[in-house]
Amino acid sequence: MELGIVGLGRMGANIARRLARNGHRIVAHNRTAEKAEILAEEESNIEAATTLNEMIEKLAAPRTIWIMVPAGEATESTIEALLEILSPGDTIIEGGNSYYKDTMRRAELVRAQEIHFVDVGTSGGIWGLTEGYSMMVGGEKVVVGRLRSVFETFAPGSDKGWGHVGSNGAGHFVKMVHNGIEYGLMQAFAEGFEILRAKKDFDLDLHQVAEIWRYGSVVRSWLLDLTAEALAQDQNLTEIRDWVDDSGEGRWTIAEAIDEDVPAPVITLALMMRFVSRQDESYAAKLLAALRNQFGGHTVRRQE
Repeated sequence: MELGIVGLGRMGANIARRLARNGHRIVAHNRTAEKAEILAEEESNIEAATTLNEMIEKLAAPRTIWIMVPAGEATESTIEALLEILSPGDTIIEGGNSYYKDTMRRAELVRAQEIHFVDVGTSGGIWGLTEGYSMMVGGEKVVVGRLRSVFETFAPGSDKGWGHVGSNGAGHFVKMVHNGIEYGLMQAFAEGFEILRAKKDFDLDLHQVAEIWRYGSVVRSWLLDLTAEALAQDQNLTEIRDWVDDSGEGRWTIAEAIDEDVPAPVITLALMMRFVSRQDESYAAKLLAALRNQFGGHTVRRQE
């Protein structure tokens, strides 16, 4: 099959590579044209396009365009630009981390021009090129079925790691919750290893502990594998600052939990802890100390 791919960041470029290496013809476009040209030089099944119009011209109808640009305005403007040049019967696949309600709205806009729309929640990070990606697919059953060979190539196996989960928006909804769960798992590992590190009496080798847990333990997982790899490089993580970003999907998951009256304390607290990591100092902690001093005469530590 042949596809156009728009957006050649780490995920988009590796998507193009994995598909090209498995026999699909790819026409790649990126806002920075040099990225597409370099990728085309690397892979024989990839051809670069300097503009969206050129990409469309190089693909036979009906065309399939996979978008891998940042969620929000970049995705919105890319879809708008494509709608001006695509034809009825073409398909847009949106593989970024878009908010599912935006996806549902965009799907209606696209279908109004008789163009198909598929949303794909994509997980796998930088390892997807070699290990395959997990894909949660939303869209019309017939359209998804027509793209089956693409998803089978993209996934860890033809019958595992991907699935059609529902109508438009379902793919991004499932990926949103997936990322919320990821927040909680990561926070639990982080707290557990900090407790281990704090127990100085035992002088624990944290990398050794991670390696032990990787086999046979009920907490074994890919996240634990990555924990072990990070600890093997430097147990003290001396070059890493204690500042944690968030992509927005944890926030969306929590908002959905509130809307649906579903308690989600672990995911919520995991997000809050990321906010804590960004504070140079905590006004709230200062006020807590002041209050303890006021009502109980408890000692406070003064600024030097």
